[in-house]
Amino acid sequence: MSEHKYIPHDEEMDGYEKIDQYNPVKIEKLSSFYHSILEEVGEETSREGLKKTPERVAKALQFLTHGYDLDPIGILNSAKFREDYKQMVIVKDIELYSLCEHHMLPFFGKAHVAYIPNHYIVGLSKIPRVVDAFSRRLQVQERLTTQIRDCIQDTLQPLGVAVVIEAQHLCMQMRGVQKQNSITTTSAFTGEFENDRTRSEFISLIRGRLH
Repeated sequence: MSEHKYIPHDEEMDGYEKIDQYNPVKIEKLSSFYHSILEEVGEETSREGLKKTPERVAKALQFLTHGYDLDPIGILNSAKFREDYKQMVIVKDIELYSLCEHHMLPFFGKAHVAYIPNHYIVGLSKIPRVVDAFSRRLQVQERLTTQIRDCIQDTLQPLGVAVVIEAQHLCMQMRGVQKQNSITTTSAFTGEFENDRTRSEFISLIRGRLH
């Protein structure tokens, strides 16, 4: 089975090279499992539309969980710069896709991340990359929120970090309670963002339409 890899065009520009690589041994093993699953649900795996489905699903799963192969701390350290700026830096409306670890169904939405620098800033593209590194795993939204917060706090040592995630969960919409319009919001704060005034400013800015 051939190996597939790609390097997005902007990676060489910002100092962090992301390589997506299919592991042929894992793909073969996962494919055999999915072949059996299709048979168990009553499908005819020899029909044309399903012949390559086990391999396609195996590759999709490896991509959807490639966050296990990423180093969020390394991502931040690859573009960490000394700077005396000490006002709030916000990257909002970061698209987020993950898999619920309870049912392995997708949840998706937006992350809003802010930090107040303390001698160091980070390249802006690194914040969404950290979100991807943690979200592209089997997750629960609560843990995902705190992992992003803690990674930025521990690596940059800023005066404070704020993370808010708003997401829809297909495990609630497609099955179970089947509430299609429900949105789950989680938040996590450190340092200056535990102050009511600073936190309120952050919430106001992510709710506002400045762009």
